[in-house]
Amino acid sequence: MANQQHSYDFRPVTEKDLPLIARWLREPYVAEWWDDPDKEIAEIREHMDSVSVEPLIVELDGRPIAYLQSYDPHLEDDHPYADQPFGTLGVDLSIGPPELVGVGHGSAILSQFVEELFEEGAPRVIIDPHPDNARAIRAYEKAGFRPIGQRHSQYGDVVLMAIDAAEDDDENLGD
Repeated sequence: MANQQHSYDFRPVTEKDLPLIARWLREPYVAEWWDDPDKEIAEIREHMDSVSVEPLIVELDGRPIAYLQSYDPHLEDDHPYADQPFGTLGVDLSIGPPELVGVGHGSAILSQFVEELFEEGAPRVIIDPHPDNARAIRAYEKAGFRPIGQRHSQYGDVVLMAIDAAEDDDENLGD
């Protein structure tokens, strides 16, 4: 079981990472929620030079285990989440290796990454799983995200979930 004893490293995606990410995107438990891997890889390649999206590899003990991207919905024209408070950042996460799915890494990675975003000044972090992706929704709730509404956009149907910096501080007071 993954938990806070793990410390994850986040590094920018490089061209050398793209074949690995493509392999992950073809895993059935990932492919179910992402578009065609070739299309996704083309978008990730574009994001590598983007100011609005930051594509990252999550490493555990030097081993790449997940793809994570953070984005600023206010830096994209007509982004469906531009109604969120200024400074809000969105994140997307996919665990790569099948044996690491469903054992707690998703919520642990997000908890650590969100904490780093809060330290950098983000007031809110959002994530948008598909309503049918119960495993992801549970992991995100475990990381502190709460549903704030259902949306339909060019990304399809989603449950928009958020965690606010102030909420996070309050929760930690009781620990």
